[in-house]
Amino acid sequence: MSAANAADAPRRLLVTGGSGFVGRYVEAAVRAGDFGDYEFHTPDQGWDIRDAEAVNRAVEELRPHAVLHLAAQSFVPRSFEDPRETFEINTLGTLNLLQALKRAGFDGRLLYISSGDVYGQVAEAQMPVTEALLPAPRNPYAVSKLAAEQLCLQWQRSEGLDAIVLRPFNHIGPGQGRQFVLPALASQVAAIAQGRQAPVIEAGDIDTTRDFTDVRDIVAAYAAALRDGVSGQLYLVASGVERKVRDLLEAMCRIEGVQVEVRQDPAKLRRAEQRRMVGSAGALREATGWAPRIPMEQTLQDILLDQRNQS
Repeated sequence: MSAANAADAPRRLLVTGGSGFVGRYVEAAVRAGDFGDYEFHTPDQGWDIRDAEAVNRAVEELRPHAVLHLAAQSFVPRSFEDPRETFEINTLGTLNLLQALKRAGFDGRLLYISSGDVYGQVAEAQMPVTEALLPAPRNPYAVSKLAAEQLCLQWQRSEGLDAIVLRPFNHIGPGQGRQFVLPALASQVAAIAQGRQAPVIEAGDIDTTRDFTDVRDIVAAYAAALRDGVSGQLYLVASGVERKVRDLLEAMCRIEGVQVEVRQDPAKLRRAEQRRMVGSAGALREATGWAPRIPMEQTLQDILLDQRNQS
């Protein structure tokens, strides 16, 4: 390949966890050109970030120009069941990736995707949450993510790595697993609308509030940070809107034209549940111009359609 052709060739974006819920949307966004002149690459199915040699091989073979690190054990109840597994994937797996990138002479940008869950239980007076609030994680998943993000920032400070950390709050959209709250509720609403279920919703505590953002807007935030974010910075990714789960359930029922009875399932209640949560993406917006664009009504319609198609 000539020097001119090499300069025109697309740059390679390595997306760990590229086959997961968010990764599939990243792939679609990259193919649509939303990440600029990057090609989407993800390790082969069955690749394990806990295997340092496998990580080394993947990085050596691809020689990426940028990395979006999504791979994680992200289900909080699972992190209580097997905290060691969670740390091996989320923290030591990240170390494997960092060491492999260094070995390969990587000089591009790494985006580490952490979680708003690192803040733990937040007092209402401290909302909306900003980057200034100190994390106080309350589960092994959040601790593992906090450790991994600090590892990336340490490499930025002492190893010269161009790294940015993003802490997204709750992201939702079609394709998300039913172990998460809105798909779990949407699957029941869709079943009721189709006559496959009595008009009764089994739910946990739906009077909590959360900061929900459409996964497609979240992915747009990642593209913006890759393009315009400041190395060594940490940014929250949030809608800035506090929404009650009950209100979203009622909106889905209106969309489907059903009336339901809601029954609270004690098995779905979490210990020491955060009652309210909302974050601010002001720092990310100031750095990149990013803001969510997809209306919640559209997101809910898309989730319901996805659940109907899965029936």
